[in-house]
Amino acid sequence: MSRSMANKACLLASMMVFAGTPAAALAAQPWGNGELTPGERASMVVKRMTQAEKLSLVRGWLGVPYRPNVPTRFAAPKWAHNVIGSSGYVPGIPQLGIPALQETDASLGIVNLGGMLRPGDVATALPSSLTLGASFDPRMAYAAGAMVAREAWHKGLNVLLGPGMDLVRDPRGGRNFEYLSEDPLLTGTLAAQYVRGVQDQHVVAVVKHFAMNDQETGRGWANAVISDSAMRESDLLAFELAVEKGDPGAVMCAYNLVNGTYSCGNRYLLTEVLKRDWHFKGWVMSDWGAVHSVDSANAGLDQESAAVLDRRAYFGKPLRRALRDGTVSEARLTDMAHRIVRSMFAVGLIDHPATKSAIDYEADAEVALHEAEDGIVLLKNDAQLLPLSHTVARIAVIGGHADVGVLSGGGSSQVYPIAPGAIVPIVGGDGPYEGLRMIFDPSAPLAALRAAAPDAQIRFDPGIYPSAAAKLAKWADVTIVFATQWSAEGRDLPDLSLPSGQGELIRAVGAANPKTIVVLETGSAVTMPWLDKVDAVVEAWYPGQRGGEAIADVLYGKVDPSGHLPITFPKDSGQYPRPVIPRSNVEEPKGLGPAKSAGTVFDVDYSEGAAVGYRWFFNENLKPLFPFGFGLSYTSFRYSHLRIAGGRRLTVGFDVTNTGKVAGKAVPQVYLMSRTGRKLQRLLGFSKVPLSPGQTRHVSVAVDPRFLADFDTTDDDWRVPAGAYAVMVGRSATDAVLTGSVRLKGELLPP
Repeated sequence: MSRSMANKACLLASMMVFAGTPAAALAAQPWGNGELTPGERASMVVKRMTQAEKLSLVRGWLGVPYRPNVPTRFAAPKWAHNVIGSSGYVPGIPQLGIPALQETDASLGIVNLGGMLRPGDVATALPSSLTLGASFDPRMAYAAGAMVAREAWHKGLNVLLGPGMDLVRDPRGGRNFEYLSEDPLLTGTLAAQYVRGVQDQHVVAVVKHFAMNDQETGRGWANAVISDSAMRESDLLAFELAVEKGDPGAVMCAYNLVNGTYSCGNRYLLTEVLKRDWHFKGWVMSDWGAVHSVDSANAGLDQESAAVLDRRAYFGKPLRRALRDGTVSEARLTDMAHRIVRSMFAVGLIDHPATKSAIDYEADAEVALHEAEDGIVLLKNDAQLLPLSHTVARIAVIGGHADVGVLSGGGSSQVYPIAPGAIVPIVGGDGPYEGLRMIFDPSAPLAALRAAAPDAQIRFDPGIYPSAAAKLAKWADVTIVFATQWSAEGRDLPDLSLPSGQGELIRAVGAANPKTIVVLETGSAVTMPWLDKVDAVVEAWYPGQRGGEAIADVLYGKVDPSGHLPITFPKDSGQYPRPVIPRSNVEEPKGLGPAKSAGTVFDVDYSEGAAVGYRWFFNENLKPLFPFGFGLSYTSFRYSHLRIAGGRRLTVGFDVTNTGKVAGKAVPQVYLMSRTGRKLQRLLGFSKVPLSPGQTRHVSVAVDPRFLADFDTTDDDWRVPAGAYAVMVGRSATDAVLTGSVRLKGELLPP
């Protein structure tokens, strides 16, 4: 028997002998001393590892327990008896006190595939990440991350594959609902707090998808073409903030290419930027099916996830051969293992092992409710139709399966909720939506409205026939139309219209009764050619486990709407840099993962550079349908006493007063409007400020100088030019309420 085979045999035998006893093994070892730093503990344990043990840490499996009826290539190995059933699995080294990694999707709750992985299992479904982005509330981001991680920990899971935090560069992106915003400061700030919430529960957070996974069409072959400086000032800056302020245990690299090199083999991204410039100490794992070469190890990839989805298990036999012939060094393998184990110690995954135990689902549902309430955006409210008065006697509720539940997004983030959700097949069921299903979380707005207004007559029409819906609208004092836009991982939206004739439905209902409220359940922006036909519009996104109640709370004024748009709503797709999604007219190959099927690499030219979303609209002097940061309230706010301090660093202070009659939450936003005579716009800061009627609070924003700077790729530093800086405090990117200017001395900042 060869030495490598002997090592493997010993490893498998020891796993079986010591299975279930990593805690006892840990207590007997010097690295069990919690007074040492995570790095010191990791160095001790990795020094004791055989090459086979290190190799076992850098290759992942699908988290499917071995069963006789499961194809072997999809299941974890027979010897892995502790597989819980999740997205991914990496065997532990019990004799050294190192537990297995039990990895689960994602940002919106624990994914359970309807109980297929864990029979009888349930989970709390959070609202979409865009809802969290719309909250503009870092405290809510922390609470959401902590809630999901608590459920994971109590299910025995210890790695959460989230948050997703790519910038929303195109509102048609199929995965936008998993992301936070189009702005790097808002995205990075919320993602960092989400990570902190997760890891305070001793669960590893994995920020993803690094980087430029900004369209789903051909994501396995799309080559993002963008200058390094523009990338550093936009998408990468969001990740930098999350790494710097959240300290995630792991980063997941993306499917796509960046400037000609696959993300999971991109040395510039993984080694030069992430590990060298940002001093990231955690590990880089691949997306499922995103590895194309064993040389990815030299580029900075530390772990191949679910290797069955790649063309071959590159970190299996190919990596062993590369170690033998010296094309991958033993030192590099040691570093890979060290990074994984260090994060396990740093997060507390080893000292506080995940334990199957009872979950307080009622408390978790309250988190989902508050997030939905905090992120619902009031877009239009003519004639003060909202909040609804309890004196309204007759209400027509139309469309959107409002009698069943609230819509959720599709793909690997799909959470099957605690109560059985409704499955609605896509009409036609072919083309880009083949094999996918829409899931409605069982929080029916119709029932919630009836509970909120027990004395009102509330009638429902499914909205299939506009004429029937219009007839009911004429009967009603107020009509509420629920409209949905379903999106899913792996598929971009063909356009931004409401599908299935819902626009025609809204026009017909609005013509019959202008006192019509449209409630949107969408995964991104939508166009609204019917906007002038209705009095009120509410963006509810995908509102999650308690979404129906959250919508009713906002409509009846139990909660003041305080959400603000985290993305720009355009008038049409033609206002964006790419009116047509690149490669959207080409049928994609089928396969288990991008690496399993042969696609043709194509360029996506991000010519807008760092001018994403509202920055693009500002540069091009375009007027959107609704701007970034926009959101109405049932109360009013006054801004006053602006103070701007310059010199070395920029600080902005001002007062906010609730001048209305109800409690509410202001969301002041601070923007750079010009720098040294050149017009440009960047979000510099924001705050979520709860205020009682008549109450005033002072807000102070210390501006991160990177948002004033340009990134110089020649010297790899941030340069803040000396000169005059114009600043505004606004209710949105286009609504200035306070303006001023100041001079800065300028400075150079290290990367």
